[in-house]
Amino acid sequence: MSRREESLDGGADDRVESVSEFTRRVKTLLESGLRPGWVRGEVSNLRAQASGHVYFSLKDAGAQLSAVLFRGDASRQTMKLRDGLQVVVYGEVSVYEARGQYQLIVRAVVEDGVGKLQRAFEVLKKQLADEGLFDADRKVAIPEMPVTVGFITSPTGAAVQDFTRILIRRGWRGRVVVLPAKVQGEGAAAEMVAMLALAQELDIFDLLVIGRGGGSLEDLWAFNEEPLVRAVAACRVPIISAVGHEIDFTLCDFAADVRAETPSAAAELISSHFVAALERAAQARDALRLTVEDAFERAHGRVDHARSRLRLLSPVAQIEQGHLRADDLANRLGSALRMVVQGKRQRLTELRTDWQRHSPETRVQLESHRLLALWKRLQAASPASVLNRGFVIVRDEHGRPVGRKSAVRPGQRLQNEFQDGIVPVRVE
Repeated sequence: MSRREESLDGGADDRVESVSEFTRRVKTLLESGLRPGWVRGEVSNLRAQASGHVYFSLKDAGAQLSAVLFRGDASRQTMKLRDGLQVVVYGEVSVYEARGQYQLIVRAVVEDGVGKLQRAFEVLKKQLADEGLFDADRKVAIPEMPVTVGFITSPTGAAVQDFTRILIRRGWRGRVVVLPAKVQGEGAAAEMVAMLALAQELDIFDLLVIGRGGGSLEDLWAFNEEPLVRAVAACRVPIISAVGHEIDFTLCDFAADVRAETPSAAAELISSHFVAALERAAQARDALRLTVEDAFERAHGRVDHARSRLRLLSPVAQIEQGHLRADDLANRLGSALRMVVQGKRQRLTELRTDWQRHSPETRVQLESHRLLALWKRLQAASPASVLNRGFVIVRDEHGRPVGRKSAVRPGQRLQNEFQDGIVPVRVE
């Protein structure tokens, strides 16, 4: 019989432990075998509970360690923890049995400078801001009703599922095209830059979204790399940055036209005007239905009323009354039409008279008569008319009319103009 078979049969000294017993033994070994000490690292995933306990992770380039600062120890600290802070902590290792997870129970915290990632973030942020890359006047408004939306993200990540689930739940009718790219680790920023270039080359998108789910500063670092930030700022298509972290920002958030806290928030933003339009359409539909139903009910009531009256009144009498009313209406209509026609005719006559009074033709005739009278007066006063009446015009050697005797001298040559010609004379 093998050792395993002996153990299963209970014939050997190996004992099968429960998970709790095994974890408890690990806890004892770790807590008794590792003395308290100092650990240096960068604070990440900081969470302050309402109970006063503070949970966070310590990390460096090669590893990550869960840590907790209980309320009593937290109240004695003189510095305020924040993500990205480089610290040195003192504490002892412990095992949280419910999860089988070891963690560092921190008793004291000493600041050890700003973390490298956070420092690099701040330096690049200032540089790009000074260049005007984050200025508001560079940003464009996103379309209210985008038809085709491109989502640059990992196709296997939860961000795509959350994004599409929100759009489907809200009844959005557009099209989503996933542009696959790594969103974490080496080469992620370069892949996203390539997808941005492809999206602009295809020229089919009304709106682009770039993002992923949440994570630590290190997990999200690709969205802080300079080539990607510059590509987002230079994108010709309106773009939303939707990196899943509600408190902190990435540099892509500052460079994009709009920042959404999460991919789900981006989906709600994209579909908000569509949902509002659907609601307005539904309200109009309901109002129209109520109006039609009300009109139908009123018409139905009138039909019922008429049916009741028909039962009470004789058909012959109603026919006769109808004839009388028809005749009366015909007479009234004829009278009204005659009055209308007469009024229109009178108005037409007035308009014709007024038109004739102001007509250019009438004015032209009047002015022509007036001009003819003036012409006749002018002709009557002309020299030719004077000559025709038997008068003679005396002119000097220069052809000027001589009107006085004192204007001539003996021996001066003059010209006498008659109706039928000129006779030269000399003064004696």
